[in-house]
Amino acid sequence: MAALRRIARERGGWWHAYVCPAHGVELDHGDVLGGVFPEGGARCSYGCRVDDEAVRGAWLVLSHQAWARHLRVLAHRGERVEAVARLVEYTALYEELATAQHGEAQGWMLRGRLFHQALTDAIWAVNIGHTVMTLAEHGTDDLSGMLPLLDSLERAALDARAVLIGKGQLASNYTAWLNAAGAATGRAAAAVRGQEWDGRKEWLEGDSGLYAHLRVAVAEDGWEWEGSTYYHGFVLRAALLALRGTDPAAVPADVRGVLAGMTDVLAAIATPGGILPALHDGPYLRDPLALEWLELVALAQQLVPSGALDTVAARARAELGAGDDGLDRELGGWFAGPPLPERPAPGALTLFGAAGYAVLRVAGIHALLDFGPHGGSHGHRDKLSLYLYGDTTPWQPDPGQVPYAHAEFRDLYASTEAHPAFRVDGSEQAECTGALLASDDRSVTAEVTTAYEGVRAVRRIVAGNGCLVDLLTVTATESRHITAQLRPGTALDVQVQAAGAARTTWYGDETLHGWHTHRAEAPVRPVTRPGPGTADDPQRTRTRVDFTADTDRVTFASVYQAASAGPAVTDVRLDGDGLTVCLADGSTARFRTED
Repeated sequence: MAALRRIARERGGWWHAYVCPAHGVELDHGDVLGGVFPEGGARCSYGCRVDDEAVRGAWLVLSHQAWARHLRVLAHRGERVEAVARLVEYTALYEELATAQHGEAQGWMLRGRLFHQALTDAIWAVNIGHTVMTLAEHGTDDLSGMLPLLDSLERAALDARAVLIGKGQLASNYTAWLNAAGAATGRAAAAVRGQEWDGRKEWLEGDSGLYAHLRVAVAEDGWEWEGSTYYHGFVLRAALLALRGTDPAAVPADVRGVLAGMTDVLAAIATPGGILPALHDGPYLRDPLALEWLELVALAQQLVPSGALDTVAARARAELGAGDDGLDRELGGWFAGPPLPERPAPGALTLFGAAGYAVLRVAGIHALLDFGPHGGSHGHRDKLSLYLYGDTTPWQPDPGQVPYAHAEFRDLYASTEAHPAFRVDGSEQAECTGALLASDDRSVTAEVTTAYEGVRAVRRIVAGNGCLVDLLTVTATESRHITAQLRPGTALDVQVQAAGAARTTWYGDETLHGWHTHRAEAPVRPVTRPGPGTADDPQRTRTRVDFTADTDRVTFASVYQAASAGPAVTDVRLDGDGLTVCLADGSTARFRTED
């Protein structure tokens, strides 16, 4: 089969266009190393065949990126002849494109040469640079022909970075990858020439280099400024790739702290079974993303060892349905010195003040409260959303995002409607920021006052005895249509009781039980309806639940307990200024509501 593989001769487009217009699912990639767009059109899992200029351009992105990754693997495996032959082809192609008319690209993009986006060029260039570096470790006599390609890629990264810096966008995630591309291709070219690399000042240490970027792009709580799991990992991965051959001790102490803090973020939000919540605008499930997480973990473990990241890697391998493609071995010894000291494991509550996330762990439940800044272009209208996970079950996850070219589904998954948040009058929240009101080792309370004019919402989550307590109070200056939303990622049963709390049962690898009650001057209607599930497949339906009241003040109270926890909850009552939870062992616990 290897003889059938060929490199496509056309420039790539925008990978986000690789989506079914009817169903919103990413199309099947086919044989991306075959160099030929799927005959009859790209397949959708629902039977569609899609073939237009944008989809063909998107497939070419996937093909060229897969080839760059494959070349890096070939170099690691010692399959030098094929790796060099393909690099020669790419050198010629890239030179042809220097004078060819550039394809159409979105106006907001920094245009590339092989792809519409300079960012996509940079990601591709990083793997090309590392391929040549690996080959150069075993001789350079056959690599001099790659120098025009390497030099052109480094110049392109320098030019694109200058445009970003000129716009005042040092903190952009583009900057991280442009610096990584410049470092990788510059190091590779120096290795081929048999010279010491002299680009450290330009790409790592300078005013526009990687270290300067990390200092402004990452907040004091360790989160990349956009507050997105995907883009956080995106920037961290670029940084780790840029530091090949660097002794961690040689990195400035403050930057070492940034890199360790970014790694801590992933360890803290990951469930014990390795789920990384898709907070703010990342893919929910995607094979290339699983491969990216594997790569990041392999590198991060060499920088700051973390047992939590082992579970992330194991889950990514399971999602791929195959082995790790030798990543651990390929990336072994990436850094030139020993790793940084291992960091302490997160406790029951982890607060990220700048990003505005709280993670609370209790008796088989992994809960995240989102109260922070909108997140810029990658934010969602989801303030005070409460996400619920088991070790390996996404009971109520952030639903993630579809490929961006599908405008309708993209807007749906950024909406308040799609998240386990609150709504007023059936309308969307404004893009806004909440505030932390209080926290201790077992609870956190946050508010938002600018999601809707004249409305204040406060959400308090508490680790009880074997259960999680959720208290959401919404007040308005006049009677409004106020809704608290459940948005399951798994099958869900709902039972309204003749008296007492409504009950929910959430299924998956683990089972979650819920009790839901309220206090308001008006009736609260629990309405269920089918709605789109997570963004990996918008056609999959899940049972959504809206608890709604027409009032100027309402408290929605929920108690959640994993089936594996005990003693079992037997009853919940909301009265006076608090919630009473009754347990099977005869004990009770009282939780105050918002004043």
